[in-house]
Amino acid sequence: MRLELKARTGHPDFLGLPWERPLEEWDVPELEDVPRGISRHVVRFVRPEGQRLYALKELPRRLADREYRLLTALRAEGLPVVSVVGVLSGRTTPGGQELPAVLITEHLPYSLPYRLLFMRAHWAVLHDQLEDALVDLLVRLHLTGFLWGDCSLSNTLFRRDAGTLAAYLVDTETSELHPSLTDGQRAYDLDIAVTNIAGEMSDLAAAGMLSGQDDPFALALGVRDRYAQLWDELTREEVVPADERWRIDERLRRLNELGFDVDEVELIREEDGTVRLRILTQVIEKGHHRRRLRELTGLDVQEEQARRLLNDIAGYKAWVEQEHGRPLTATAAAARWVQEVFEPTVQTIPDEHRGKREPAQLFHEVLEHRWFLGERGQADLDLPTVVADYLEHVLPRVPEERVVVEPGPSSDAGADESDPDPDPDHRDPDGPDPDLDGPDPAG
Repeated sequence: MRLELKARTGHPDFLGLPWERPLEEWDVPELEDVPRGISRHVVRFVRPEGQRLYALKELPRRLADREYRLLTALRAEGLPVVSVVGVLSGRTTPGGQELPAVLITEHLPYSLPYRLLFMRAHWAVLHDQLEDALVDLLVRLHLTGFLWGDCSLSNTLFRRDAGTLAAYLVDTETSELHPSLTDGQRAYDLDIAVTNIAGEMSDLAAAGMLSGQDDPFALALGVRDRYAQLWDELTREEVVPADERWRIDERLRRLNELGFDVDEVELIREEDGTVRLRILTQVIEKGHHRRRLRELTGLDVQEEQARRLLNDIAGYKAWVEQEHGRPLTATAAAARWVQEVFEPTVQTIPDEHRGKREPAQLFHEVLEHRWFLGERGQADLDLPTVVADYLEHVLPRVPEERVVVEPGPSSDAGADESDPDPDPDHRDPDGPDPDLDGPDPAG
């Protein structure tokens, strides 16, 4: 067997694995059972040499090379996709039978498939969070000229993002990359998404994970409305009267609130003095708050996490200025906040709980817990006291999420993952998961 590995640097060579056998027959110490979505191809997860976790997908060489190119291109555009590592080909069995190639990607830490999320959170808010995240991803892909071809919840991974979810693309087998998409191509992609999501929602309903009063097809059709609203907000031309130029800045601020930056606009003066505002869709970029936080602190987090952390930095800056009676630059305030607030909070987490939440997500949950304690009448608690209460009453009950292992029939993890509402923060056991419950109540 003459193996050929086309791979990015900085990863293991993977050559010590039993490539002469189909993936479904592997039984090696490097294997790990990780929950995943439905796939038409065999997917296994390995941790070679005790290093990072990788996903291996078995598929024909032509498709593997194509998916490698597409994921690489999307990653270069800054889109939320899994990180592709390489393609291994040239596999044969000891008897000389050819085996498919294998696409290798990095496992996305703290990511969850949609079915596992439905096992952990209340359906009433979760389907809204999932659909918002998926629509956001689909719109961003379409703005880039990417035709997904098989948009679904199963082909997406989700990460917690400060009370919302962020969606990541994991499958591009049927995808195409164009300079731009026509309205017909976008409509085709959206039709596929609605059809796939209707089927997935029907499966959830059959498994008892949805309310008996909810129509899976109506839920899926909601994706079309959400998509139309977001696409219109990002791309529509707007006529601005000559005496209402402030509406241009208002429109751009609204896009920033959605998390998008616009680097270039086109203003066309009409004969009647009105101005037509045209936003150039090819320069719309998601990550407004994320980039700002990275500039100030060096922290690279999800978009809504960044928004929440920036709000906390602003509050900290105001407090410091009041205490010392002099102004403080945003950069200086952010540096002090990292050193005096963020890092001390994160460093208090015991080693056995460090895989449960990303640092930024954990900090968001601590702030949310402070609000919750205030609602219970325990106002004016300092942050160390809130952190201690969170560590004692909330975090120990939170399931592991850095790498979620498929639970066995009698494992402790299975108890966590079968509970539709783990009730963190001691909330009403019949209420929604507070980490996915719409806008953050603390502001």
